[in-house]
Amino acid sequence: MSDEALTDAEKTRFTLALVEQCVRNTFLEELHAGTVPDSAVGDYSDVKVVTPFGEIPWTQLSRISDAEMKTLMIEITNKVFTFLTYAEDLAALGGAVRWNRPEIDMGLERKALRRRALRLGTPDSPEGTD
Repeated sequence: MSDEALTDAEKTRFTLALVEQCVRNTFLEELHAGTVPDSAVGDYSDVKVVTPFGEIPWTQLSRISDAEMKTLMIEITNKVFTFLTYAEDLAALGGAVRWNRPEIDMGLERKALRRRALRLGTPDSPEGTD
């Protein structure tokens, strides 16, 4: 798939629609529901979870279990596959029209450029492997 196939405006719209349809409206909503603690100092170092086996500092707490992560990833994967299968019909924006404009993730871009260089056999390919 060529990155030049879509304009920036089309990529923005497609990205927002895909994330809204396939990530936002998933089991993630259930994980997001509930009470969020407040922090007097702002960095949550003063927040602790009390368990029968002792306290866990909020900053060291896993906030999603392996089972929840598996459920979330399966749902997102299936939704992305469905979205790509019916992209023309699902690429309409709802509330995502008000979200921030997507930006290039520098780490993922570096990975893409390394892989492109390897795929094309470019002699001056960036260092590092995946």
